[in-house]
Amino acid sequence: MPSSTIDTFLASSILIILTLSAMIGTSKLMTPYLNDLAHRDDAERFQQLALSLLLSTGTPTNWGKGDTEPSSLGFARADSSESYELDIDKVSRLNSENTNSLTYSELWEALGVKDASFQIEIKPLFEVSINLISTSTLGNQTIYEFEVATHKSGTPVQTSLSGYAIIENFVDRQLASTSSNGTSIITFGIPNSISGAALLLVFANAQTNPQIASYAALAFSHNSSPPLPNGTFTRASPLDYILNTSLSSPTTEILKAQVFTFNYNFSLTEKAQATQSAEHYIPRLLDSSPMILILTGRNGSTSFTEWTSYPQLPLEIGADFAQSTTGSKIVSINHVVMVNSVLYEIVTRWGGLDSV
Repeated sequence: MPSSTIDTFLASSILIILTLSAMIGTSKLMTPYLNDLAHRDDAERFQQLALSLLLSTGTPTNWGKGDTEPSSLGFARADSSESYELDIDKVSRLNSENTNSLTYSELWEALGVKDASFQIEIKPLFEVSINLISTSTLGNQTIYEFEVATHKSGTPVQTSLSGYAIIENFVDRQLASTSSNGTSIITFGIPNSISGAALLLVFANAQTNPQIASYAALAFSHNSSPPLPNGTFTRASPLDYILNTSLSSPTTEILKAQVFTFNYNFSLTEKAQATQSAEHYIPRLLDSSPMILILTGRNGSTSFTEWTSYPQLPLEIGADFAQSTTGSKIVSINHVVMVNSVLYEIVTRWGGLDSV
């Protein structure tokens, strides 16, 4: 790849970091007087609305930690000394996969601006993709070869990689890095003495700054039939550093609950267990990495390896502007934010009620 392409990405990464530094100097004690902005130009008004979501904690300030519906909307972390740091639980409750998720209607009511519609998207600053490219048998194990690619809108990103292969009680870790074309090969050997649904989990940290991080997961079968979709046997919802899991049937059994980050992996401590539910404590890890929570178990003779992330990102919620037929102008506003020591891009899209 031409060096100019690499330089372009490095320059973009530095710009992201500088942008965040400038944001952190902004006061969180911001009062945008949202309902008094109706007379202003839409673009300016929507900029202020977007900022209010990122700089305000909302009411109550700890609404992310339970099933409370906020009376005013804001995603900032209440105990943070920095601007543009969002609360891990508030953003997780925007994800429909969480059992305590908020609906768009509830968010719209809490925002309190009756003549505006909006959409929220939160995602990593670059993407990770995984492909299984070959399998072979070597002695008493099967060798799996995966290609990992890291990119931003098609542009290669050079990253450090931490990959894990997980099946039942087996875990193997391999470290690698992507080349200038944004790709790398990771190889795992899994013993043939075990079989069932397996998962490859790859964390990627940008070499320019480990806080620019992303991940991907790929389910595959090892000496068994193809794995069923993630969430078939469990619904896992992390909130307030507790993993709440509901099981699909009384015959579903969790054999092991684990947490994975770029640098760490270990078993979770059980908090409570019932016939079709379980709770586990989630540790507060000092690692610039998303946390991936993995449950391995069985439902009768069928094994499973299922997962969720904490925070539960990426996500998208809100008005469906793609279905707009009025031709109304949609304003899109991008910011870089921090959640649990990792940088993300948040895109808020705004329009009038006649836009949807």
